Amino acid sequence: MTDKTGNSNAAVVGIVTRDRSNVLPKAIVSALAQEGGAIRVSVIDDGSQDATPDLAKRFPAVEWITRPEPLGYMAARNHWMMNSAKDYFVSLDDDAWFLAGDEVSVARAVMDEEPRVAAIAFDILSPDKPETKPRSGIERVSSFIGCGHMLRLSAVREVGGYEEVPGSYGVEEKDLCLRLIDASYEVVRLNGVHVWHDKTPVARQMSAQLESGVCNDLVMAFRRTPTMLLPAALVMKVYRHLLFGVRKQSLGPVTAGIALFFKKLPSIWRSRRPVRASSLRTFMRLRPQ
Repeated sequence: MTDKTGNSNAAVVGIVTRDRSNVLPKAIVSALAQEGGAIRVSVIDDGSQDATPDLAKRFPAVEWITRPEPLGYMAARNHWMMNSAKDYFVSLDDDAWFLAGDEVSVARAVMDEEPRVAAIAFDILSPDKPETKPRSGIERVSSFIGCGHMLRLSAVREVGGYEEVPGSYGVEEKDLCLRLIDASYEVVRLNGVHVWHDKTPVARQMSAQLESGVCNDLVMAFRRTPTMLLPAALVMKVYRHLLFGVRKQSLGPVTAGIALFFKKLPSIWRSRRPVRASSLRTFMRLRPQ
């Protein structure tokens, strides 16, 4: 596949944002500065009420999609993944940025050379993990972190992209990666190829994110665990979440997440698509990003 400039294996860098006009420009600038051709930068403004719409004029090279009402970042990513004419999709959070200027081209080279690699995790740095490390090739992992990764769009479309979940945040990357592994693809990390994630607190509600994450984790277990293993898996998941809630003094959002899962169980039942036991073992054996 070629883009209008004649470059093959093109990529779209997608940034979903809402009410973060003060941090978004740094992410956009880092994406526009990526070396190598055939890179398009696209922003979905997911219902911002601040000055975010004004940034469209500041960055005329960026494709800008404005939604009057928020639909969530999973819907935005699915829009790019299911509709883009490019070969690869690079997801960058609005409070994350590339550091070296060649991250996309390095990841694209791996995708070009390794056709069974469907997802690439960049090596994420953050205020609580600021230490850089030398580049040292690729390593198989079980999943990527949403703030910085690349996906092979043909593989993502094969497994169906992100599935709807009751909670608005959490676990969707793991679920997608498990389905990719079940389809005989690989997920790898580019060690030392860094993306900085600032973990900006603006527009974050940590208790709501914990509740959502607990619910979605149980949804993933219910949808993907083989039938013979499902009862034990759900009991263990609930136990571990409750134990975490007690230890972190967050029992309220944890129990709310568990309750939301059971409330939504009748509708979730229709979406149950277990993976092979061998795929689940592989997923659990690999280290996460």
